[in-house]
Amino acid sequence: MRFSGLRVLKEGLTGNKGWSPHWRDPAPKAEYDIVIIGGGGHGLATAFYLAKEHGLTNVAVLEKGYLGGGNVGRNTTIVRANYGLPGNSEFYSHSLKLWEGMEDELNYNVMHSQRGIINLFHSDGARDAAARRGNAMVNQGDDAILLDRDGVRKLLPYLDHDNIRFPIYGGLYHPRGGTARHDAVAWGYARGADQRGVDLIQNCEVTGIDIEGGRVTGVQTSRGAIRAKKVGIVVAGRSGLVAGMAGMRLPIESHVLQAFVTEGLKPVIDHVVTFGMGHFYISQSDKGGLVFGGDLDFYASYAARGNLPMQEHVMEAAMTLMPIIGKARLLRSWGGIMDMSPDGSPIIDKTGIEGLYLNCGWCYGGFKAVPGSGFSFAHLIAQDRHHAPAARFRLDRFETGRGLMDEEGTGAQHNLH
Repeated sequence: MRFSGLRVLKEGLTGNKGWSPHWRDPAPKAEYDIVIIGGGGHGLATAFYLAKEHGLTNVAVLEKGYLGGGNVGRNTTIVRANYGLPGNSEFYSHSLKLWEGMEDELNYNVMHSQRGIINLFHSDGARDAAARRGNAMVNQGDDAILLDRDGVRKLLPYLDHDNIRFPIYGGLYHPRGGTARHDAVAWGYARGADQRGVDLIQNCEVTGIDIEGGRVTGVQTSRGAIRAKKVGIVVAGRSGLVAGMAGMRLPIESHVLQAFVTEGLKPVIDHVVTFGMGHFYISQSDKGGLVFGGDLDFYASYAARGNLPMQEHVMEAAMTLMPIIGKARLLRSWGGIMDMSPDGSPIIDKTGIEGLYLNCGWCYGGFKAVPGSGFSFAHLIAQDRHHAPAARFRLDRFETGRGLMDEEGTGAQHNLH
């Protein structure tokens, strides 16, 4: 089944009775060539690219709940490629290019909106840092425009530009950045993988990883044992728990990140705006809600709910940046479990167990990385060698200290990334 404007019109006029399910609901087979643990955005994208790019279709994605029920459905939907360090820069640049072709590739509307991202700065030193990052982005082949005070005021007239504590000096504008519909991304990749023969198995919790002679042989699940030649772990905030089933201790901490949305409002925010000094970011959804978030809750947890002190902090930052938001009523909030690495950069690598692969440590970068992560992880699993844009995401950098990518310069403290 392909989507088209004509098909949508026809179904709308005939009661939408001709649609079929987007993917099958198969029972797990006894054995697969590859098992992917985790049915979020990264896991589904990995399965899709295994099938599309490498012709590997005897693949199962195992999800303990429902597809897309984790962080891919619990985020502020931002897509960007404004990283400065070698390693991160190439990867996110590649991922953004995949975003730009995603809807054609999947034949699915993920509502990718390149509305532009503006990172504000509030001092001369921060302006210099923004200029350096912008130059690095341009050298990488991406886009960046350094805005002065008047440039920001023209694009974002609703902000408090002359706040006593945080006067706005300017901003780094990334026009190709923007947002996408998070659920649609998961559904699009799920549909694409299923159409190519991948089994998407929901309500199938992995309870153990089978290893014999230093090689993975399969997994134990709530729906029985499944043999596999290769197993990929891509479970975001649960990475430490699942890797522990294979006897591994990862350099990962799991923290809660909250996000918020207001009632629907008339269009007011055309871009994504980030306020680094207050660790606050905001955009407006297609339904009119203001979607925004702040910092981590600063304690390790597996609970997908946040605390009141951080809610207060986020609201204070919102009021500091744009006092008009005080007139909006908050509709809801939610929390996602972030797998935070010591240098703030991800891990895509083989483990010391043959046939077992790891994809984790995305910190704040998980949603924007979905297509790039899936493409690179599929390449690693299929060919047993790193995809060039993700070649620096090695696990052993935390053992040796070589190749660390501390993007924010905050040191080896998970919750500061």
